[in-house]
Amino acid sequence: MKNKILCIGSRLVETDKAGPEVYDRLCRKKIPAHTDLVEGGIAGLNLLCHLEQAGVVVFVDAVSGFTRPGQMIVLTGQQVQAACPKPVYDHSAGIAYLLAVLPRVCQGSLPEEIFLVGLEGRCDSTTLDRAADASLTMTRKNPVV
Repeated sequence: MKNKILCIGSRLVETDKAGPEVYDRLCRKKIPAHTDLVEGGIAGLNLLCHLEQAGVVVFVDAVSGFTRPGQMIVLTGQQVQAACPKPVYDHSAGIAYLLAVLPRVCQGSLPEEIFLVGLEGRCDSTTLDRAADASLTMTRKNPVV
């Protein structure tokens, strides 16, 4: 069982590249042995395999309508699902849909905790660094034994 940091988004879309930009920053840091860093891109449901039998899962992704542009917000998995009570079932389904499907298809144990580090709009370098640090902090506070 390992903790996971899943950075999601598309490097080709200006409004969706926050996750990959945080991934790049995390690649330059020391990642604890009990944590896997994954560039999830736009893998969608293909990310489910990273969630089974995981400890703490931290998604890093662009968000819209959660905070002011250029800001970071941290949400629990429950808060993500509550914000999207009727998940969309198309290409733009997002993390809420992934979390809704997870208990239905998971063959192993569910993650102990799930967080979203959301980045609203275009973020400056300082905010992207803060998001990388926050992601690591959440996994360091919850080492898998």
